[in-house]
Amino acid sequence: MAEGLGDIRLRDFAPVSMMSAAVTSVTAPAAPIVDVHNHLGRRNTGVWRVPDPDALIATMDESGVATIVNLDGEWDDELEANLDRYDRRYPGRFVTFARVDWTDTSTPGWGDRMAASLSDSVRRGAAGLKLWKDIGLRVRDERSELIFLDDPRLEPLWEALAESGVPALIHTADPVAFFQPLDRRNERLEELLRHPDWHFHGPEFPPLQRLLDAFEAVVAGHPQVRFIGAHVGCLAENLDWVEQMLDSCPNYRVDLAARIAELGRQPRRTRALIERHPDRVLLGTDCAPPDVEDYRMYLRFLASSDEAFAYSSSEIPPTGRWTISGLGLPDDLAALVEGDNARAFIPALATASPGS
Repeated sequence: MAEGLGDIRLRDFAPVSMMSAAVTSVTAPAAPIVDVHNHLGRRNTGVWRVPDPDALIATMDESGVATIVNLDGEWDDELEANLDRYDRRYPGRFVTFARVDWTDTSTPGWGDRMAASLSDSVRRGAAGLKLWKDIGLRVRDERSELIFLDDPRLEPLWEALAESGVPALIHTADPVAFFQPLDRRNERLEELLRHPDWHFHGPEFPPLQRLLDAFEAVVAGHPQVRFIGAHVGCLAENLDWVEQMLDSCPNYRVDLAARIAELGRQPRRTRALIERHPDRVLLGTDCAPPDVEDYRMYLRFLASSDEAFAYSSSEIPPTGRWTISGLGLPDDLAALVEGDNARAFIPALATASPGS
């Protein structure tokens, strides 16, 4: 054995695969792409994620992207700024989802105020609502108790969504490993060491199942509201659970954003889910801002039958040290996922440009 290699650190181990495997370049989508999950605003930073929108349009044109859904609309003046910068300046190429102010929960009546905010945002031009994982994990009410999605005080918000007809895209919880002990057995150990604030194991956090139960209760209990489960319903590791929600909730869709690493290590199961629910899966990337190679990676995953390829160009893959395989979807299924399903489900996209 070469001297010292017996004690090599994992972070220094960079094996090069000796496999001779197919490499398919998929550059054209089966249908004009709708990226239903992206972030183009200046949320939390005050700096626009996309410094040059014209350059993004050029990227979209080269990638075959018809429309991007911007989830950073916020509310009031910030919503107007996003609408001016994207939706109104480039009609049909962007639609913006609003958010509501979760810092406004320290006094009673916050559910009614959120409903009013959502209705106002829709009147201004918001195409939907984005809700984030801080609900259930960090946001507290006037009694300093955690607020969950199934809190009855949120009924006015669901009623406002039903009345408006716009969808709610919800990111609840996070990958299963983020709720497990941080030890040598955690498959996302390297990622969590880089991002310790993503770790939700401990008495200060609810169990993952409580968050999922609240999410399922809201979707099932409000069939008149259109829901999109971000990140494959936030449980890409358990597609049986995802599928049972799709089976029981006709008002529910899921996006693929930032989960091809999970789906690509179970390609047959993922393809089976899409074949069973061909109209229920939407393409999203969560690559902010996206580039041409990001979209080509998603197209390769959906359309090719390539095996054991890297899902990231990073030397240490961001999610875990594994490779993925493609789904090999036929053109008719790929077209639905890549754009047609989103155009059928999000009302604002009905008037968006079908081409790029």
